[in-house]
Amino acid sequence: MTTTPRPLRIVLAPDSLKGSLPAAEAALAMAAGVTGAAARLGHPAPHVVLAPLADGGEGTLDALLAAWSAEPRTTRCHDAAGRARTARYGISARQDGAGGSPVRGVLEAAEANGLPLVADLPLDALTATSYGVGEIAAQLLDDGAEEILLCIGGSATTDGGTGLLSALGARFLDADGNPLPPGGGALAALRTIDTAHLHPRAREVRWRIAVDVDNPLCGPRGAAAVFGPQKGATPDDVAVLDAGLAHLAGVVSAQTGVDMLGVPGTGAAGGLPAVLVPFLGAEIVPGSALVADAVGLAGALADADLVLTGEGSFDSQSLGGKVVQAVVENASATCAVVVIAGRVQLTAAQVQDAGLAAAFSIATGPMALDELIGGAAALMEDAAAQVYGVFGGRRGRVDGQVHSQVDG
Repeated sequence: MTTTPRPLRIVLAPDSLKGSLPAAEAALAMAAGVTGAAARLGHPAPHVVLAPLADGGEGTLDALLAAWSAEPRTTRCHDAAGRARTARYGISARQDGAGGSPVRGVLEAAEANGLPLVADLPLDALTATSYGVGEIAAQLLDDGAEEILLCIGGSATTDGGTGLLSALGARFLDADGNPLPPGGGALAALRTIDTAHLHPRAREVRWRIAVDVDNPLCGPRGAAAVFGPQKGATPDDVAVLDAGLAHLAGVVSAQTGVDMLGVPGTGAAGGLPAVLVPFLGAEIVPGSALVADAVGLAGALADADLVLTGEGSFDSQSLGGKVVQAVVENASATCAVVVIAGRVQLTAAQVQDAGLAAAFSIATGPMALDELIGGAAALMEDAAAQVYGVFGGRRGRVDGQVHSQVDG
């Protein structure tokens, strides 16, 4: 008597391929690849679960909106140079009755202070401000959010979050009681932080800051030294910004008793967490873990046979709090985890030591970057089909289906 096996359960949980393929589109390309391969091989159509992820930077807003089945909203704010713009944000629907989840808001800081938004201007690392991020946060508070997920990758600012907190009503004052001008270049003149007029709900909500780096606020690995140059900072600017952030930390410590200098992740996005943790009680969390929790990744992977994840460049940083690490941590011991990336820079030994079955590039041979970017979807589909051919196994014919949400 022949027994028809159950369909292979495959979870597709990629990050975006920066600059070419959003995470949701990457997951769809993977789905086309594995289902097409299964059909060609006469295998059961696999049960496919789409679970696009993000690490707190680009794509996080879209990943969480999809998980919450929510529509994005827009609000007016200002970019890092102070120009007016419209930014997207998201908020979950209120659930009636006891035991419901809180009203959760999500904002990507880069919708306001993102580096690409000011790419048309000469970069000014000393004056760039996160004020617009605070304007979006204020809108979420006005909308009734009870928990705010602040995703802070891709910023053009190094102001220690002072602009953001200013938009929520705080005042950063010099020795004469005058407000400081915007940007990290003025922080050395800071004497007092006045929070008497903060937004009335600012301290009532739960704040979580999604980061994808563990850099400290100051020093050789700090916000200014590591990330300042890509924001236009000269060596002299880096010295000014680093000293200003250290001075900010000293004033914060004197007023709150909280020392932010040794806190991992505080150097993310130009030190954005430096004032949010002590004054708002914000939590710094790995962005990939936050998104994985929000979309229910552990449940999706509970009975998976194979999971495909990926990103633009799979390298040593991928194993330090990024999406790939989150997938590995949530997958069972019997589930094969495979990375498909634009490029793979780790050896087989490094891949296997990280708990992965394998890692493959989407490149089909020597290819220019513009070829990889332009053909990313088709290349991802083909790579996923190749992976299925290796891991799919021999199976009989049964029906399967593709689900667009993590909970299937």
